[in-house]
Amino acid sequence: MLQSLLNTLFGCAHRRTTFPLTPARRNAAYPAQSAKNGTYVVCLDCGKEFAYNWDEMSVGGQVEKPIARPQTQPSFR
Repeated sequence: MLQSLLNTLFGCAHRRTTFPLTPARRNAAYPAQSAKNGTYVVCLDCGKEFAYNWDEMSVGGQVEKPIARPQTQPSFR
């Protein structure tokens, strides 16, 4: 709660964004993006990605990137 209040007061306003981008291929690394239409914008100040709706021409919520987890290899001794 305190973190969201501080971000509201002092965080990035996300006013400078890229033109809406739509990857040519669906990316398995971004399942949340692949489930939607895949169009997103990036804040030029902080680098966060946000979903973009072409029909309403509006910026949506932040696209959550999955946490990279290393794949473990079985060890045979």
